[in-house]
Amino acid sequence: MNGHVKVALFPSAYAPAVGGVEELTARLATKLVQAGDDVQVWTIRHPASLPADELIDGIDVRRLAMPLPRLDPRWLVRAPYEIRLAFRELLRVARAFRPDLVHVQCFSANGVYATWLAKRLGVPLIVTLQGETVMDDTDIYERSFTLRTSLRIALRRAHAVTSCSRFVLDDAEQRFGLPPGRGRVIPNGVDFEEGVPARPLVLPFKRFVFTVGRVVAKKGFDLMLDAFVNIARDNPEVGLVIGGSGRARDDLMRRAAQAGLAGRVSFPGVLSRGEVAWAMGAADVFVLPSRVEPFGIVVLEALRAGCPVVVSGRGGAVEIVRDGIDGLVVDPLLTDALSASVDRILTDRELAERLSASGPARAAEFNWHSIAARYRDVYQRVGP
Repeated sequence: MNGHVKVALFPSAYAPAVGGVEELTARLATKLVQAGDDVQVWTIRHPASLPADELIDGIDVRRLAMPLPRLDPRWLVRAPYEIRLAFRELLRVARAFRPDLVHVQCFSANGVYATWLAKRLGVPLIVTLQGETVMDDTDIYERSFTLRTSLRIALRRAHAVTSCSRFVLDDAEQRFGLPPGRGRVIPNGVDFEEGVPARPLVLPFKRFVFTVGRVVAKKGFDLMLDAFVNIARDNPEVGLVIGGSGRARDDLMRRAAQAGLAGRVSFPGVLSRGEVAWAMGAADVFVLPSRVEPFGIVVLEALRAGCPVVVSGRGGAVEIVRDGIDGLVVDPLLTDALSASVDRILTDRELAERLSASGPARAAEFNWHSIAARYRDVYQRVGP
């Protein structure tokens, strides 16, 4: 495979959905197109009301039905027909585009179909793991025999396997049969050319600690709230902002009220990119309190903004943040240690300024130009 390539990017979800996989696929697609490659994004059509074909920021997006077997008598009657129809439609789209390779981002039903398609077309398959095996809200890989088996097959057949962190790669080796040494870490990136105008939040306090993401148990926002009880006592002028939505949000709001912190903790809901950019620039500290975290793009965004960070030591964020150099690393399950780390930055001005100054340089090492170049190197290596 020489020069430019035709790439079918196969993420588990894409815009208008919002999340890490959607973000990294969009960034990668844009950089590949800028490099002269021909790119289409093929993803699951969910909800079904979304258009089958759409042009989003200059990228061709194809949304397709990708049903998987499930234990439902009514579904089992329809399954052979619907799955055959889905494969036929995917093959039609593929023959029209004629990709040089198929690149899965975050293995789900998309990965099952992509594995079949790559074999049918006789083109290389690349599987990029984004923490789906450890971070799914419902632990789908613990429950779904279909996905577990399909991932094992895909990792065996793939011409190349990459992951966002060594932590994720280790999990693939330990639980899904990836031979040690066969995978390659290509981290996610951050865009220094994004230029999103900041949109201020209306808050009842001027100084604050910031965290954002899906408000679910694995993200550890309850741990941050517990730690903030100590922080609030010692820093009466400081508030906490927990951005995002999810099934745990209502419970967190009740817990904050019960702790007498209703006026000290803000839950602004889903934030726009401009609101996140403003909060990263205005916050005294950004905290990633996850019980497990495959990577943490939001950490890169905080570093880029020069916001001092405290990150969970449970997962891949430690591959971004070097403790004491770029930020502080802590086990979030140790509430006193988490609150003490945040308090250090709030009260030690010299430390806060040093971390703030080092953040942008560290984030620059994860710029999307270099990340896309590493993926293109993989493409060249697997080509005929």
